[in-house]
Formats: sequence, structure tokens, C-alpha cells
Amino acid sequence: MLRGMAARLQIDLIADVVCPWCYLGWRNVKAALALRPELEARVTWRPYQLDPNLPEEGVDRAAYMEAKFPDAERRRSAAETLTELGRQAGLELKLAEIPRAPNTNAAHRLIRWARGAGRQDAAVEGVMRAYFTELRDIGDPGVLADIGADAGLDRLTVLDLLARGADREQTAHDAGMARELGVTGVPFYILDSRLAVMGAEPPERLVKAIDAATRERLAPPMQ
Repeated sequence: MLRGMAARLQIDLIADVVCPWCYLGWRNVKAALALRPELEARVTWRPYQLDPNLPEEGVDRAAYMEAKFPDAERRRSAAETLTELGRQAGLELKLAEIPRAPNTNAAHRLIRWARGAGRQDAAVEGVMRAYFTELRDIGDPGVLADIGADAGLDRLTVLDLLARGADREQTAHDAGMARELGVTGVPFYILDSRLAVMGAEPPERLVKAIDAATRERLAPPMQ
């Protein structure tokens, strides 16, 4: 880190709220930034939909996962790995108990509105905790309105925006743009529009990428 110069960093995190790796990635990037308290960093959540074709009311998650990943042993092993990694990150992931696989457009819209109100982080945490730990249906407008209220938004306003379909097309467009840019797996980090990192890397690896991006930003111009 260069001394005597302001260190700022923009991190765009492309992720989906029903992706357990994304929950880990969100927590890990926050842990990495905690290792650099002198850095002025902003993490902006960018929407990605693993399955934008799901109906708004969602589907039974157990049946959906069985159809998507037919190998039961691989599903069990992956769930065990994720549960342990989640525990290490301070998360309780109840993967086998999640009842619904929702269309995530509405949840991403809630996060969008929360970001506009300066409450993005609370909304992201609220949505993913509701899904992975509290086993709530985050495709349900009432559930999302409650999460929004807990994050500091007006509950009735959130319900009204969801009912009117506000920002539905824009959110779908933003998620589609990520695919057009070549993002095929999430979480996907873009650091200062310069450096890309894919996957739920542990904090010690993410901080190396953060340092690299910061050095590049602060490096003096070549003479």
C-alpha cells in the first residue's frame, strides 16, 4: 500500500441471492476489506440470475435440485462442503431444508432500492439470511417487504413497487448484461473496473487482489 495517498476502491459484486457461494463471497469480501481498514472501499451488488426462467411464485426446491443435479451423492457432498465453509464464515446454511426455489428478480429489485437509500448491505444480508437460514420464501412480496422494512425501507412502499413491477425489466436487463459480458459463474468481482476475480475466494486471497487493484490505482504515471 502506498503511503500518504488516499486509497479508494470500487468493487462490483455480480451475484445471485440463491447462490450459497455468493453468500460466502459476500461475507468473504467484507472480511477481506476488514483487513484493510484504511481503504475507502465500496461494494456494489450487481444482479445475476442463475435461472431467470423460473416462475415468479417459484418451484419446490428439492425437486428442482434433483432435476438439475441428478447425482444424489454429489448433491450431498456439495451441501456438506458448503455447510462447513458457511460455518467457518459465521453462516448457518440450511441447504437441505430450503422449501422454495424462487425467481430472484424481485429480491434483486429490493436490493436495488435499498442501495438507493444507502441500505444495500442490510438488504443483502436480510435477503440471504431469510433464504438460507430462516427458510423464508424470498419470492413472496410480503416477505421481501418485511426484509426491506428491517433494512430501513418503508414496507408499504416496497409492496407498492413490487406490485407495480417497478424496475423489473431494468433488473432483468442488468442481469442479462452480465452474461453478455462473459460472466458464466458467480460470485464474480470486478475491482475498480481493472481486475476480475471469480469464485468465493477466502478473505486472504481476496485481500491480495484488493491490494493489487489498489496499487495499480495509486501507482504514479510513467514519465
